[in-house]
Amino acid sequence: MSDKKKPIQPVSGTIVPRYAGPSTFARLPELRDVEECDVAIVGVPFDAGTSYRPGARFGPQSVRQASRQLRTNYHPNYDVEPFKVQQVADAGDIACNPFDIDEAIKQIEKGSIELLQKVGSIVTIGGDHTIALPLLRSINKKVGGPVALVHFDAHLDTWDTYFGAPYTHGTPFRRAREEKLFLDDASMHIGIRGPLYSTNDLKNDRELGFKTIHCDEFQTNTIDQIVKRIKDRIGNNPLYISIDIDVLDPAHAPGTGTPEVAGMTTREILNVLRGLAGSQLVSADVVEVAPAYDHAELTSTAAATIVYELINIIARNPK
Repeated sequence: MSDKKKPIQPVSGTIVPRYAGPSTFARLPELRDVEECDVAIVGVPFDAGTSYRPGARFGPQSVRQASRQLRTNYHPNYDVEPFKVQQVADAGDIACNPFDIDEAIKQIEKGSIELLQKVGSIVTIGGDHTIALPLLRSINKKVGGPVALVHFDAHLDTWDTYFGAPYTHGTPFRRAREEKLFLDDASMHIGIRGPLYSTNDLKNDRELGFKTIHCDEFQTNTIDQIVKRIKDRIGNNPLYISIDIDVLDPAHAPGTGTPEVAGMTTREILNVLRGLAGSQLVSADVVEVAPAYDHAELTSTAAATIVYELINIIARNPK
């Protein structure tokens, strides 16, 4: 951000009630209304890659709506005023073909590359997890090579195909590894749990380069211990964080396509993210919010809060 320009901040909840005003994320300015931008919030309303309950195409809209209630001026856990130290804006949605996954992936990659030519980082609201593949492609072009990847999810998302289809929400990180989009010695899954399709699933996943912190380990490890394991793994590499909202227990996030019981709490994920402040976070996504299955905006509120946490982490990036 130029020293000469003060960021345009969100509409203040002390001036305009939070249920009124712009429909952008956290009532931020639109990208077209700012001269330069450090962080763009962008939606990708795509869910043709889902294997069970569809509806994540409505995720960006619902997360923006839930974000109205956020108090965004100052975050004491990061000791930062995230919208004063960087310009953040809402870039709208990347439109993509709802009937053709291959074409949609190309459209998402093209749209995110074009966006990253205008802004420093993006935080993407999905959409199903298929979108992580084209997003990682664009981030690789932005930073000039593979990144460390921290993947919060109930599921591995490293399967080869579903019903013969290579591009689905269960396969993005296998395709990403085949394309060498993430560092195989600096990447992790967090929150994995539940039964698997095969006795070889975990073995095959390890061969792709992932280390895993299973959700049950939150019962035997402190948050500080888990954060240390993540930071030791990612080192000083450029970091991409991908968060499937189903990493949370359905009690905290019922509005998702493939809920899995015995998951993380919202407190646990927020405290892990806060522990990653000081990492070199280049971009991130929050996916799989399906509001049709939500109750009282529980899932959308959790996702909106997580997006805000990611904005704060970027604000604390080493300069």
